[in-house]
Amino acid sequence: MKGLFVRRLQRSANVVSSRGIWLYPLVLILLGSQICAQAQIDPEHRRLIQLGYNQPLEGRGPIAAYGFYYYNKPSFYSTNLTLRLAVAPIYVDSELGFSKLLGANTDVAIGLAGGGFADSYSEVRQGVYRREESFTGHGGEVSASVYHRFRPDWLVPLWGILRAGVHQSYYEADRETSGLFRMPDDRTSAIVRTGLRWGGREPTLTTPLAMELSVWYEGQFRTDSAAYGFMGDRQSESDSHLFWGRALLKYTFDPSYQEIEFSLTTGASIDPDRFSAYRLGGLLPFASEFPLNIPGYYFHELSARQFALLNGQYSFPLEATKRWNFTLFAASGAAQYLAGLEQPGRWHSGAGGGITYYSPAAAWFVTLIYAHGFDAIRTQGRGANQIGLLFQYDFGARKQAHPRRFQPGVSPYRSRGGERLIFD
Repeated sequence: MKGLFVRRLQRSANVVSSRGIWLYPLVLILLGSQICAQAQIDPEHRRLIQLGYNQPLEGRGPIAAYGFYYYNKPSFYSTNLTLRLAVAPIYVDSELGFSKLLGANTDVAIGLAGGGFADSYSEVRQGVYRREESFTGHGGEVSASVYHRFRPDWLVPLWGILRAGVHQSYYEADRETSGLFRMPDDRTSAIVRTGLRWGGREPTLTTPLAMELSVWYEGQFRTDSAAYGFMGDRQSESDSHLFWGRALLKYTFDPSYQEIEFSLTTGASIDPDRFSAYRLGGLLPFASEFPLNIPGYYFHELSARQFALLNGQYSFPLEATKRWNFTLFAASGAAQYLAGLEQPGRWHSGAGGGITYYSPAAAWFVTLIYAHGFDAIRTQGRGANQIGLLFQYDFGARKQAHPRRFQPGVSPYRSRGGERLIFD
């Protein structure tokens, strides 16, 4: 088992947890999620379909669903080229990676992304989804990234990441946006992200082993910082600075196939606004590269300047074939709220469970989830319930004796066409 653990860590540490996989696009009847940072160029050939949906049982929250097709192709026309695509009908995120372009341990990648509803914003304040203050945003981005591996002789590699991009955003009112609400002006943003990542995890829901320690900085610099909203009651900052880190460990016990996973994520910021604040809540894998999941809450219910969040889960098979699996998950953390989005109490906790069925060849699985948010504010007081569904299809899966596990409470929304086309 130790050898498997080492191989998995090495493989996980060399994959791309890239912007393209974290989408909120429309595939079939759903849409996908927000894209965050890049890590390394993914050395594995992958073809995956990911679908997810959360449904609150009290109140009405922002649509929480994703779906996308993820394609990664090493040796694309040349042995040193890797093509990565995340595709939806109204949003595409792509990256072309050049291995060892700046030396034996330094890779370079060029990214291009864009589509409809990519920059939409949903206002949630004290447990109420305020559609009159929410609006649609479309956008596109071009970026360049450098990935450098320090000390190649280390068993678990340490990567340095530097990424710079230019993002263009266009805003328009939804049909329920108040006529008195002034829309933010269209803007161009320069985004710089840098970080150190030791270890990593694969961009799939079924990886059995993972370990990561990482620290990050992101600066967002905007061409427009004019006031907007009701009589200019809110401001878009000209520049915002984010600092965060994550510690994560996942381990699968052999031969029982029980799994445990824990992650601790903390973040702080300077001059955040509604477009750059940390958004916590919901339970969606691949909602982001650094998901801030709290079971039972609306997706992105909380907006924070600073936060600390602990997630944990325990999974085990229910019968001998290991095709049925049960998972317990929980999260608890504290938040210092963004100005204008405060609410009583800073501590938030949630818990729940999920039951999963794996196909005999482990090519696909489907999971049903129930979760309860203990501190979520609703009209009846504190407490909220949520159900959800998750699905993954891996075109490259091979028949195996024991299917891999699902981790519901792990793992940034971009294209929101499905919200408009299906749910609106």
